[in-house]
Amino acid sequence: MSSWGVQLDVQDKYVVMDNGILQVTISNPDGIVTGIQYNGIDNLLAVENPEADRGYWDLVWNLAGRKGTKGKFDRIEATRFEVIVENEEQVELSFTRMWDSSLEREAVPLNIDKRFIMLRNSSGFYTYAIYEHLEEWPAFTLDRFRVAFKLRKDKFHYMAMADNRQRYMPLPDDRLPYRSQTLAYPEAVLLVDPLEPEFRGEVDDKYQYSCENKDNRVHGWICNDPPVGFWQITPSDEFRSAGPLKQNLTSHVGPTTLAVMHSVHYSGEDLLLKFGTSEPWKKVFGPIFIYLNSLSYGGGQGDPLSLWEDAKQQMTMEVQAWPYSFPASEDFPLSDQRGNVSGRLLVKDSYVCAENIPANGAHVGLAPPGDVGSWQSEVKGYQFWTRTDKDGYFCINNIRTGDYNLYAWVPGFIGDYRYDAIITPDAGYDIYMGDLVYEPPRDGPTLWEIGVPDRTAAEFYVPDPNPKYTNKLYVNHPDRFRQYGLWERYAELYPDGDLVYTVGVSDYTKDWFFAQVTRKKDENTYQGTTWQIKFKLDCAYESETYRLRLALATAHASELQVRVNDPDDASLLFSTGQIGKDNTIARHGIHGLYRLYSVDIPGNLLLEGDNTIFLTQTKGSSPFQGIMYDYIRLEGPASSNGNKKP
Repeated sequence: MSSWGVQLDVQDKYVVMDNGILQVTISNPDGIVTGIQYNGIDNLLAVENPEADRGYWDLVWNLAGRKGTKGKFDRIEATRFEVIVENEEQVELSFTRMWDSSLEREAVPLNIDKRFIMLRNSSGFYTYAIYEHLEEWPAFTLDRFRVAFKLRKDKFHYMAMADNRQRYMPLPDDRLPYRSQTLAYPEAVLLVDPLEPEFRGEVDDKYQYSCENKDNRVHGWICNDPPVGFWQITPSDEFRSAGPLKQNLTSHVGPTTLAVMHSVHYSGEDLLLKFGTSEPWKKVFGPIFIYLNSLSYGGGQGDPLSLWEDAKQQMTMEVQAWPYSFPASEDFPLSDQRGNVSGRLLVKDSYVCAENIPANGAHVGLAPPGDVGSWQSEVKGYQFWTRTDKDGYFCINNIRTGDYNLYAWVPGFIGDYRYDAIITPDAGYDIYMGDLVYEPPRDGPTLWEIGVPDRTAAEFYVPDPNPKYTNKLYVNHPDRFRQYGLWERYAELYPDGDLVYTVGVSDYTKDWFFAQVTRKKDENTYQGTTWQIKFKLDCAYESETYRLRLALATAHASELQVRVNDPDDASLLFSTGQIGKDNTIARHGIHGLYRLYSVDIPGNLLLEGDNTIFLTQTKGSSPFQGIMYDYIRLEGPASSNGNKKP
């Protein structure tokens, strides 16, 4: 522990914060972190990079009306520096860039205030930002914004983001054209002549290290000589877009570590922030904590990899300390300026149980008012989420004041819950909601089902990768879907025809491919695929209606068509139309945005005995088009009793 107070040195071109443990240098007035001195290392950041390409906030934006998710990259360089707090206990700095009409079409129409905080005896520093769009300013879109730190490639070689997702990583030089082969897209390369022979034949792709918001609390890098860890800790999801299941990049070859506040990955254009004219907006992103540890400063004993265990402990302390008491901005409410909401969630499904069922492990959250399920594409406001206990009780703490709907979804049940009345937590007050009852979509008894309703395709069959394209981390790993090129395995496993699943005979963990992808015809052409579900009915009620529930875990530039007992085009019963821009298949995910469809099947289309449902994904211009199913269920008529004859 250092006995120093926090010291600040303001120079013409730099500002230096120093608390005796670390020293952070920030460009003046740009607000770019150019140097971090710690544990005898003069600079942890990539000294070979230009100073503006070391530690920075950035965003991608575009003018309103432009299509797609590509835009203008902006490494946010401030124009004004101000000291907000300066004493021995704390320094807080502000680097601002203000917008006016002279910058129209040249700069994103936002006022941006980047803040940096250093505390006494703290082995790290905090950063947060305040974005503001005034009502009279032009319309625009935001694709992504984040904080990026690029570290020294001669020092940081070991990356960790979870107990079972950590490894020594290739060097950035290994991705150079003469050492690697670019695969189906630029982010994925095959290492053919890496500097370290142990990586030869592996695939490197930053998307293999994506993570859901709810699990994305700490990740970073370890240097062995001297043993030092560099960690990015995100103590709260309240400022992240699109709820707890949204997936974002973390750390990857560079060595790079990211704190992504918003992105369109695994979702596409549905998650663009679109601002119209006359739309005021203000939001605080962060603070996040950049934590440094070493074996000589409270970071464990002996083994450099023990620094990961220490980083997890620090993460837990940061989470428990949220909301922080020290940010000076009035836009960041302290704990006593926030409210709490609690209650109990039950599930009513009489076809499962005559009594209401406690919603065990349900995700319950507050998000801005919207339609049922709108939280997964809500990108402008704050969200606050928790999990219910085994009895369905929940408590959501430290909620910013404002108007919200309460949303939920329950593993084991399809669909989304929304409490229709607006909830407005007040500072310092608790709201008890009592018992809330969710009635999931259901019109009749289950005749058969495929999968588990958990919003992912993880329970289905994920093949081994082509041995030419492996990442050793994911060999014999629960996340086997993160291997490269699995989409190509479908045609290899089904060379002569598409998947056929027989209810009561097939096993979805072995016989249902995790993604309904396209089939490669030759080198550059693909075609859609038709999967079949074969099942028997003891009796078909001709005058009744059956219902097919199709829960999709993701979709990309796809169209799903449903036919019953007749594969001809003329017998089309249902089509989703073209859906999705999630790009989950290419980015090694197992889910994107959740979609639920209910298809009415007239009883006169079904037969006593053998029946077949045809599921056709029609689009076929790319290997990455396709869908992943979460769960499929056929319900009998409400008046029937399963397969029993009347």
